[in-house]
Amino acid sequence: MADDEEPPMAVQIQPDTSVVKTISEEESSDAVSSVGVTVITGYLGAGKSTLVNYILNGNHGKKIAVILNEFGEEIGVERAMINEGEGGALVEEWVELANGCICCTVKHSLVQALEQLVQRKDRLDHILLETTGLANPAPLASILWLDDQLESEVKLDCIVTVVDAKNLRFQLNERRDSSSFPEAFNQIAFADTVIMNKVDLISQEECDELEKEIHSINSLANVIRSVRCQVDLSNILDCQAYDSTHVSRLESLLEANKSLTTTDLHDSGVRTLCISEPQPINLDKIRLWLEEILWDKKLDMDVYRCKAVLSIQNSDQLHILQAVKEIYEIVPARKWSEEENRVNKIVFIGHKLDEEALKTGLRECRP
Repeated sequence: MADDEEPPMAVQIQPDTSVVKTISEEESSDAVSSVGVTVITGYLGAGKSTLVNYILNGNHGKKIAVILNEFGEEIGVERAMINEGEGGALVEEWVELANGCICCTVKHSLVQALEQLVQRKDRLDHILLETTGLANPAPLASILWLDDQLESEVKLDCIVTVVDAKNLRFQLNERRDSSSFPEAFNQIAFADTVIMNKVDLISQEECDELEKEIHSINSLANVIRSVRCQVDLSNILDCQAYDSTHVSRLESLLEANKSLTTTDLHDSGVRTLCISEPQPINLDKIRLWLEEILWDKKLDMDVYRCKAVLSIQNSDQLHILQAVKEIYEIVPARKWSEEENRVNKIVFIGHKLDEEALKTGLRECRP
């Protein structure tokens, strides 16, 4: 659609030199806090640029940087992550907008763009990264989440996938060849939030069915219905989806244990699976088990996302597990309360998930 082919409209303004200042000693403590990055993905025509325009032109009082990347699959994410130094000059131009947001286009070096941003982050509330040209946001997400190169100056806040409500069913049923499945599955599977855009073009009944289909792929995703991507920004900014101290939503989702396991509605092999284990588990054993699944592909499963609440042997701390493809993290989040039922609950989102093999593997992580 045309709305995704047009660049965000920007009003270039002259910089006001009266407000330019260096960070004082008193401000420096605030400056060291990380800036959240929201990754926006979706099919061409779904409304990604409409969402970016809505944010760039909104009167929300936030200072948001928007990075519009132009690195496609042919360039590769790995190259995009390389800081090419002073001579790189790959950030074409920062444009300051009338509402205080700033915008740039990045051709190759995302890290360079982010580093430029964090140098001025005393005036930023958030960063949006629109991933035009990338069917799969996982490599980007992994690097933004746990990458030493950025030294925690920025942090992955959430992945937002914009889908076209009118055309999503066709995109989900699309087949390129017998060994692959549509990128729409990837984009939904990796999402923390799915914006179901253009709902005015379908009926209420179709909306409800489509939401069920989205949840059949990814039960953990928050689905928001929208017209022209006009959404409450609190649903896509500061979500803290990868923050181990922000566990309340994950815990409440895992309370609905059985409802998270879905059937595969499209014969694609992509679905959500939730398993549980009532006994405490050994931390070293579960690390080895996860590495066999995520790294060695021992069970011939392709796990896209994994989230869990874990009860670890000889620990009074509730541990949180998060994984994006091969990258995972297990960290203590808070103390278990005395009245809580200390059950391990793990949610897998992926392709060709083997429920019995996963249950057996988790059971074998007991001490």
